[in-house]
Amino acid sequence: MPSIESRIATELQVNERQVSAAVALLDEGATVPFISRYRKEVTGGLDDTQLRSLEDRLRYLRELEERRTAILSSIDEQGKLTDELAGAIKGADTKTELEDLYLPYKPKRRTKGQIAIEAGLEPLADGLFNDPTLDPQSEAASYVDADKGVADTKAALDGARAILMERFAEDAALIGQLRDYLWQHGEMRARLVDGKEQEGAKFQDYFEHDEPIKKVPSHRALAMFRGRNEGILQLSLGLEGEVPRGASQGEVLVAERFGIADKGRPADGWLAEVVRWTWRVKLLTHIETDLFNRVREDAEQAAIDVFAKNLKDLLLAAPAGPKATIGLDPGLRTGVKVAVLDATGKVVDHGAIFPNPPQNKTRESAQVLAALCAKYQVELIAIGNGTASRETERFVKDLLKDHPQLNAQAVMVNESGASVYSASEFAAKEFPDLDVTIRGAISIARRLQDPLAELVKIDPKSIGVGQYQHDVSQVALARQLDAVVEDCVNGVGVDLNTASIPLLTRVSGLNATIAGNIVAHRDAHGAFRSRKDLKDVSRLGPKAFEQAAGFLKVMNGDNPLDASAVHPESYPLVERILSSVRKQVTDLIGDAAFLRGLKAEDYTDETFGVPTVTDILRELEKPGRDPRPEFKTASFQDGVEKLSDLTLNMILEGVVTNVTHFGAFVDVGVHQDGLVHISAMSHTFIKDPSALVKAGDIVKVKVMEVDVARKRIALSMRLDDEAGVAQERNDGGRSSANSRGGQPRRQRQPEPQQTAMGAQLQQALQKKGGRL
Repeated sequence: MPSIESRIATELQVNERQVSAAVALLDEGATVPFISRYRKEVTGGLDDTQLRSLEDRLRYLRELEERRTAILSSIDEQGKLTDELAGAIKGADTKTELEDLYLPYKPKRRTKGQIAIEAGLEPLADGLFNDPTLDPQSEAASYVDADKGVADTKAALDGARAILMERFAEDAALIGQLRDYLWQHGEMRARLVDGKEQEGAKFQDYFEHDEPIKKVPSHRALAMFRGRNEGILQLSLGLEGEVPRGASQGEVLVAERFGIADKGRPADGWLAEVVRWTWRVKLLTHIETDLFNRVREDAEQAAIDVFAKNLKDLLLAAPAGPKATIGLDPGLRTGVKVAVLDATGKVVDHGAIFPNPPQNKTRESAQVLAALCAKYQVELIAIGNGTASRETERFVKDLLKDHPQLNAQAVMVNESGASVYSASEFAAKEFPDLDVTIRGAISIARRLQDPLAELVKIDPKSIGVGQYQHDVSQVALARQLDAVVEDCVNGVGVDLNTASIPLLTRVSGLNATIAGNIVAHRDAHGAFRSRKDLKDVSRLGPKAFEQAAGFLKVMNGDNPLDASAVHPESYPLVERILSSVRKQVTDLIGDAAFLRGLKAEDYTDETFGVPTVTDILRELEKPGRDPRPEFKTASFQDGVEKLSDLTLNMILEGVVTNVTHFGAFVDVGVHQDGLVHISAMSHTFIKDPSALVKAGDIVKVKVMEVDVARKRIALSMRLDDEAGVAQERNDGGRSSANSRGGQPRRQRQPEPQQTAMGAQLQQALQKKGGRL
């Protein structure tokens, strides 16, 4: 077997030396952000995406090696490890193949086959298998022995059958062949459980649904598995075109594997029955489980990837920046909670106003809000997009229209997860004297000022941009989402003197303890003046400093380089460059024309290669630059505040809240996200919606369908589409006229790939919102 490093290098299409270097760094405790930015010479320039893939495969292959060692040891202890078997085990390159080989030797409870062997029936099984000219009844008669539990010839033949069934069903080569065949030709079949029509209405698209198993998209697979878990659907694996009660292709493959054929010999019929039982009782069930697991795992990974991409887009949304901001957490009966924050995000005032029903204290509320805006020179008013958001937005816009001197801007903010933060332990420590609703308003305001800094305080799973997030492996989901947060935080960088503990915790090389110690040191000694001061922080050792320093920025500190992404270990290189060009660092920083005239090759040595020098020169051009886009806001249409306000063919501006494999959800300001199906996103073929839009994008959409009763909106980004006019789909669809057993197939229900109003999207279209 090739080495782990060699296998990963082949998969990533890079040099094995690059992989070995990256593995060594990871094993030493280096993080992916650190390696991708500051160790380019060592890894040959592997980027963060390649390194994440490398990290995942390294974990899998090391687990595979551990399992391989355990299996070899187990079989060896049983005294059954042959050279041929050991070679096969050492050559297995997946966990599934390993488990196939281990199956006959895996410790298990006493089976019918083992009991039959103990009763002395193995010679009968071998005899009939090796010589089908023998008569089963005659041969079985000599094995009848009541003392051994073999009461008659039927019991003897049943025991012999159990022995052969287990032998056939544990043949690794056969299992692999059947698994491959069923993957290529099998169908995933969903059927309604009797009496569950009303209870399972949201799964009605799958009441009688057949689909090639290898082509089931992730969202449909997860919907079917959820239906099964809720007791609504029965799922099974079948072969397209099979005749009920006819000879199965699976049986044919089993018979061919063991040379069983009907040649009119006495035992041929009995052996055919063994094959039939083996297939239907043992192998089909086993392989169905394997393939369903494969579909589920692939679907889960696809859903996790969707969640991760949406999360990344949300975390890297444009910040409004350091501006005095008022956060409004809208409500009706309980009023609108108000939090006033200065440009640094510090809370300077808070309270509540009651401009909405049932109090309708519009005038008093306007006076309070106008006074706060004037007193604190507020530039932005962030309005949470939950209950009463449009009513509150209308109130704020009227206020700003009546008081143009306030010069503030109202912005609708996605508040998903704000309630999670406000009730969290961290929020309680941060604002112990404030009500949870005021904490929510604070979170809404800070989310506008700096989405990344605020969203890291919330469990990524609670941010609300996932697809079937509760149906997937929570370990795998958490691992990938944590990686996304880590990459985003380190990609943007962190202000050492303003960052919260949750934000610092996500910095390369730091953990919650060290992050807490940094904040405690800052509180006790004042703002950090340089990165070197970090070395005075308790428990922040040399390794943590190496990993974290380049991502922690000290603004207006003693050394201008501390505000950049240049790592302290490279400061001597910068000094060498400064000496060479006879300039001060303050003169060099920002002088793009001069820096672009320098050649990286002139400053390389045994430590710093061209990639590092190039990065440093680029960073000096715009030190500390923020990679996030420019801040923009969507304008919701006045007078369109609820579903009933929507009319067909209305064109609206909205914000993309979630992107899935089958389309994008858009908030148009009616407390209910609408779906732009993939087929309505462009006039050209779109394979992946994320290639066209991302969470946070501002888009124009046309209303194509509204179902007020079921709270569903179908939208189109093709603004020349006309509601009610059949549109050509670009997803190809599938024919429902294929045959099953020579009979017409029942017409399939519309699918989410064929209608934006599919029933399985019911939960997706609930506010908080437009997510599964």
